Amino acid sequence: MDLSYILNQLGEDRAQYFGAVAPPIVQSSIFAFPTVDAMRVGFRDEFGEHVYTRGNNPTVEILRKKVAALEGAEDCLMFGSGAAAMSAGVIACLSGGDHVVCVARPYSWTRAVLQDLLGRFGVATTFVDGTDVANFEHALTERTRLIVLESPNSMTFEQQDLAAVAKLAKARGILTLCDNSYATPLNQSPLALGIDLVAHSATKYLNGHSDVVAGALCGSSELIRKVFRGPYMTLGAIVAPHDAWLMIRGLRTLPIRMQRIAATTGEVLAFLENHPRVRRVFSPRASGNAQFALTQQQLHGASGLLTIELDADVAGVERFCDALERFLMTVSWGGYESLAFPVCAVFPKDAPLRPANGGASLNFVRLSIGLEEPSVLIADLDQALARI
Repeated sequence: MDLSYILNQLGEDRAQYFGAVAPPIVQSSIFAFPTVDAMRVGFRDEFGEHVYTRGNNPTVEILRKKVAALEGAEDCLMFGSGAAAMSAGVIACLSGGDHVVCVARPYSWTRAVLQDLLGRFGVATTFVDGTDVANFEHALTERTRLIVLESPNSMTFEQQDLAAVAKLAKARGILTLCDNSYATPLNQSPLALGIDLVAHSATKYLNGHSDVVAGALCGSSELIRKVFRGPYMTLGAIVAPHDAWLMIRGLRTLPIRMQRIAATTGEVLAFLENHPRVRRVFSPRASGNAQFALTQQQLHGASGLLTIELDADVAGVERFCDALERFLMTVSWGGYESLAFPVCAVFPKDAPLRPANGGASLNFVRLSIGLEEPSVLIADLDQALARI
């Protein structure tokens, strides 16, 4: 993969815009035609022509080409959020009465679209432990049309053997959709392993600056056109041209950001694994990772997301988080700054430490490692852990 070409040149025909190194923001909702015949051509192919920015926009088109190339895909659509990208991919693959198999702990809004939204329209979903391929096979029915994956997930980082699941699905004519937000296209290539569609919360590493909410969906030209004709144009959850321009800027530094984040995360991880107030560290790179062999086989590198289980009650977790000075306490991840997300913040103060549904415990704190100096982050964690 020629990263420098993809990130700095692909899709950027500078002769069209005065040789400007940074592409322009085509901040236009509509595009004019010189003749009725030309307009008729545009309406016949809104996927390829510039008619209305809800369909195709020149700035967004540059971004689409770059993200598709990074994923090794034939094409890509950009959305107003990762949830929109995942939802569009799911909806395009399903009809009323169909059945979906999904990993047990997907992103909450992936669960919501499958269980709450599509469940109202006769789509059934079975959630399975995706760490064993046999669980997918046992859950399949004659109505199964889609398998939804998230490898690794963004809290406890369970992975699925993507090649094995793709082989199983293809043998039965079932489509597969994988959320690749944690790894980025630099560290995992689901399409090369046989997966049909790959989704990203582009809000995270692809943008990398905590100033854009966006999503991406990558796949074959046939599948992407199907998504375009269906939920993309119908629901209109598009990314704005200005946000696309910001993402093009963010992508230019993706490789160097991920290298720095991975190196810093390694140092932070080593510190946390040896701290007496940290009961467990969840990360594909953690020493206790039961899927280490799959990590070596499937991931080309790691990102900066990890979760710690503190040896503390909720009050101790709150003292730890409130004491953090360099980690910002907020949702999301993948930007240049380091973040902390305490699971207990989502629940009432009197909630049990371990929810009955088997989800993340209230003494879990997810950390997103950014671009600060490792020593600064470790010192901040050390002083906050002392407050427990």
